[in-house]
Amino acid sequence: MLSLTEKEVDHIATQLLKGMVCFYQLDKKKIHQMPDDEDYFNYDLTQEEEDILDEIEEDPDNFAEFTKMEAPQEHQMMQDFIDRKVKERNLAEDLVNALSKPKAATGFKFLIEDSKYKNDWIEYRKGKYQDWVKEQVDSFNYSED
Repeated sequence: MLSLTEKEVDHIATQLLKGMVCFYQLDKKKIHQMPDDEDYFNYDLTQEEEDILDEIEEDPDNFAEFTKMEAPQEHQMMQDFIDRKVKERNLAEDLVNALSKPKAATGFKFLIEDSKYKNDWIEYRKGKYQDWVKEQVDSFNYSED
């Protein structure tokens, strides 16, 4: 059964927010991260990253993979933030409008960066990603049974 410390959950959440994918090596209780190949398809892996991928291929049951949220989950998280935290009606309307357009995340981020809610968003998003990591742990443990 996989269980992570709060520090490990925080580390994985931070890496996912940076666009990485994480693998938790069960026997060594070690976290490995590397760029998510969907985001970095031109990225050349280091020798260490190649070795980790080889190990994962040889013994996939020894690794738990942690991935970022899918676009619909990210979108819902942004919508929930607006509904729960943003009190100014004009900004809330602008943010909702940004979410309805192509490149929604970029538009949302642009508006949030210049608002008094920037730090609230950073904390909110990190907390949601920590919850997301814990959900993936639960899912991994459930599939083990």
